[in-house]
Amino acid sequence: LFLQSTPATSIPTVHVQGQQINLQPPSYTAASQHAEQMKKPGQNFMCLWQSCKKWFQTPSQVFYHAATEHGGKDVYPGQCLWEGCEPFQRQRFSFITHLQDKHCSRDALLAGLKQDEHGQVGNQKPSNK
Repeated sequence: LFLQSTPATSIPTVHVQGQQINLQPPSYTAASQHAEQMKKPGQNFMCLWQSCKKWFQTPSQVFYHAATEHGGKDVYPGQCLWEGCEPFQRQRFSFITHLQDKHCSRDALLAGLKQDEHGQVGNQKPSNK
């Protein structure tokens, strides 16, 4: 007889056709809205594209994400959907430059987060420094 000691925090498992299947949910699932919006330590920059809200560690990561996920040639909607931005029609290459200049600089990302916290996105005119 084969006895297996199980720790107190055992994970339920099921055997199906000889394969062991873990019933514990994975700690991160790409499709989960909640997982995407969890801020990890060191992630201080958020993508403020319409309902995206993903966190990143650096402004350049936000830019790369936004340029590829929102400005890619198969997904770009023809205008910038960044929170608080005027939705002018733009060619994709013009949009990429706009994204980098207007939304993905360190200052712009931090300012956008402050506006987002106060629920004033779109109501404030950006200060001309």
